[in-house]
Amino acid sequence: MIISKKAIIFGGLLLLCHLLLPFNGIAQSRTTRQTREEYIERYKAIAIDQMERYGIPASITMAQGILESDSGNSTLSRSSNNHFGIKCKKNWTGEKVYHDDDEKGECFRAYSSVEESYDDHANFLDQQPRYDSLFRYAADDYRSWARGLKACGYATAPDYAERLVKIIEESKLYLLDRPNGDALYAQHRHEQKNPDEWFSSQSSTVEHATTSGIDPDNYRVTINAHEGYNIYATNGVHYVLAKADDTFENIASAFRLSARNLRKFNDLKDQKAQPMTDEVIYIERKRNRWEGPARQHICREGDTAYAIGQTYAIRTRRIEKMNHLAKGEALETGRTLRIQ
Repeated sequence: MIISKKAIIFGGLLLLCHLLLPFNGIAQSRTTRQTREEYIERYKAIAIDQMERYGIPASITMAQGILESDSGNSTLSRSSNNHFGIKCKKNWTGEKVYHDDDEKGECFRAYSSVEESYDDHANFLDQQPRYDSLFRYAADDYRSWARGLKACGYATAPDYAERLVKIIEESKLYLLDRPNGDALYAQHRHEQKNPDEWFSSQSSTVEHATTSGIDPDNYRVTINAHEGYNIYATNGVHYVLAKADDTFENIASAFRLSARNLRKFNDLKDQKAQPMTDEVIYIERKRNRWEGPARQHICREGDTAYAIGQTYAIRTRRIEKMNHLAKGEALETGRTLRIQ
């Protein structure tokens, strides 16, 4: 059989293409890794819909998806559309894949689409009795949900709750939990993409605070952890957030303080007073003045000298003295108070 030159050349080119194809696939896979923000944009609408239907915070759904699937880049998520690391369990009758996790070759659920994975995640939490306690928390209480997921055994990682909260706060996913959350998150993304606009709105030359203080969700950053408490700081003063059923006595014990001093740090004279869930509790003495750029505070409805002091980490008596206020004096909406 006689083979023409053209056939030889064509065959050689075809072979070369086959040889290069795997390398081309590797190069392509490296350039198509999905970013966290791309992942959020793609699936946040599903998370919000599930929050409205089931009461699961959209921020928690997104953070779990990001963490469990590496923003949709993990081997498991790519091979099976499983974005939440849900294993087969005895009652699973759908498709399966096998993947090394805590043990070698464990059985994981497989889905026809990522959307199906999100739906199964919501059903999984809603229908499993061991997660019933989670639904006592509000749909915007992502910290309690994160701690609850770990306590209920969703994951084996000892710092699972902290990882979820870090993702939520880094990407401001808590905005999705609020009314009109999709628009709030879109606005946040717009500000990120237009830094000049954001810096002008945050300029240090601003003399007045235009709200009742600082939005904790916009500045709260964990700087340490101790005895199960995340430690934060404002105005250079450290504080924690009270947990459900916390008392001043057990918080004080955790930080080797007396309950009397802890109440004193928080300007409370009633020795029977106890904190509410998520209330700011200072674990050291507050300052005499605000060290930030704002010099004044504009009162909102319901403001008190105590509440303002807790917001800015300033002693209540100093707020009263700086503004010549009588103890317990009512503050009308719109009134300007000095904070430094």
